[in-house]
Amino acid sequence: MAIAFNSRQILNKRRHSVHPLHRLLDYGHQYRKQIWLAIGCSILNKLFDLAPPGLIGVAVDVVVKQQDSIIAQLGVKDVFGQFLILSLLTAIIWILESVFEYAYSKLWRNLAQNIQHNLRLDAYNHLQDLELVYFEERSTGGLMSILSDDINQLERFLDVGANDIIQVATTVIIIGGAFFILAPSVAWMAMSPMPFILWGSFAFQKLLAPRYADVREKVGYLNGRLVNNLSGITTIKSFTAEDYESYRLAQDSEAYKKSNSKAIKLSAAFVPLIRMLILVGFTALLLYGGMAAVAGKMTVGTYSVLVFLIQRLLWPLTRLGDTFDQYQRAMASTKRVMNLLDTPLTIHPGNVALPVDKVRGEVEFKNVTFAYKDRFAVITNLSLQIPAGKTIAIVGSTGSGKSTLVKLLLRFYEVETGKITVDGINIQDLNLRDLRRCIGLVSQDVFLFHGTVAENIAYGTFAATQEEIITAANVAEAHEFIENLPQGYETIVGERGQKLSGGQRQRIAIARAVLKNPPILILDEATSAVDNETEAAIQRSLEKITVNRTTIAIAHRLSTIRNADCIYVMEYGQLVESGTHEELLEKNGVYASLWRVQSGLT
Repeated sequence: MAIAFNSRQILNKRRHSVHPLHRLLDYGHQYRKQIWLAIGCSILNKLFDLAPPGLIGVAVDVVVKQQDSIIAQLGVKDVFGQFLILSLLTAIIWILESVFEYAYSKLWRNLAQNIQHNLRLDAYNHLQDLELVYFEERSTGGLMSILSDDINQLERFLDVGANDIIQVATTVIIIGGAFFILAPSVAWMAMSPMPFILWGSFAFQKLLAPRYADVREKVGYLNGRLVNNLSGITTIKSFTAEDYESYRLAQDSEAYKKSNSKAIKLSAAFVPLIRMLILVGFTALLLYGGMAAVAGKMTVGTYSVLVFLIQRLLWPLTRLGDTFDQYQRAMASTKRVMNLLDTPLTIHPGNVALPVDKVRGEVEFKNVTFAYKDRFAVITNLSLQIPAGKTIAIVGSTGSGKSTLVKLLLRFYEVETGKITVDGINIQDLNLRDLRRCIGLVSQDVFLFHGTVAENIAYGTFAATQEEIITAANVAEAHEFIENLPQGYETIVGERGQKLSGGQRQRIAIARAVLKNPPILILDEATSAVDNETEAAIQRSLEKITVNRTTIAIAHRLSTIRNADCIYVMEYGQLVESGTHEELLEKNGVYASLWRVQSGLT
């Protein structure tokens, strides 16, 4: 196990040392054909875009030499005919340039959308498969920043920046070659700034990379603050903490602004510096090329072509600043997304099938020990047997480890030592989805999704009919209040079910569990946050759904579990007592003491 873990560490280290662009290209291997098509269209577009200066040079040659021009040497002596040919060539070149501009624009944008779509889905699906520890150590806003802002940043680069880089490279190669063919004597003057421009571009890239990595980190903190505050807006208002939260948000926003300012200060200097280098090449050609044309060492047409081409070569390089700016932002974002995808899955999915209709529901904890990361053991050498079809209760003081048992049974966390079995099979060997399908959980912290009441009841049982949904609601004693809602079962419950009361949310959660019809039902403090009337209604519904079903009830209110087949009492991660309600009262131990406190007998 240690060897496998070390191997994963080495593999992740190697992945993190690979350049983000290489990792992105590896990820997009399925789009190689589309990438090559897009690159081809970008190159062809630039070739036709660079042709007009050549045509201008030929036109000047026709004006100056007429019957001795380049076209005349091909057999067309008539000047009008020569200009007619030039006009036809111009029309063809412009049409082809437009066609390939449309093609590359469509290809790059569709590629950006496809990669963005798949990358977001892959990243989200990978997140869903990670253990809960991963989420406990990270903010929701930071993860949202990766799934949304970082992936959008990559899309913006693929939309425009990739094409710009390819076209600049094409321009340098084509025009550089043309210079050395047409006027080798002055070509070196025009091309002399190029090495410095390229060196400067790569130097700026290296300097910008850590700055944009810091920008992405700061925006993650900022998004985390926003998500956290919007989720807790009720608490903020109730404690009149609006000014305090505004101050904290201003601090995070200021940190993001300063981080961006550092990057902007450097990236903004790129274009002015490049312009100074361009000035050297352009002036050299203008002066020495002009003198060569006057001296007859170069034709007027060639000189005209070179003057146009030098601008087409050097001025686009000023856009490298914006392009590299986009590129560095995209690479910083790509690194964060790829690091998320490279996060190893520590929970084994299991390979033993467990059909729900075959589950008897016998659960056993055998010498289980567990501790949360960097904390003392919460469960210590605990053994507990739950017969199939029986209702057992687990009680104890806060922090005794009751809810942790539920998380271990659902494999939200893995046990450190010992094992948990369902129908005699180690749950680590069971297919993880099969295990969780056979367990229904109703917790004290009910989460309802933004949508209708019916959608929330049918969550997890998505093929349920309206009749089945209503039947489940009746069992949970929720049908009556649902019918009284403005749109009945089609009423929108709001984010996290905020439009409903705590008791209403709890009964919808029970209806959801009823509809799922699991062989094993877990009730984790299911009535802890409701009033007495709602508790009585919930208790009536629970009595119906626990019949002939393995039920684990974790409770703080002892009155709700007094009829359980067996009650286990936990203290400090260990079982200290067990028995029926009457047996535990006779023992006059921890349970009896808790009962007297709650029933007002002390």
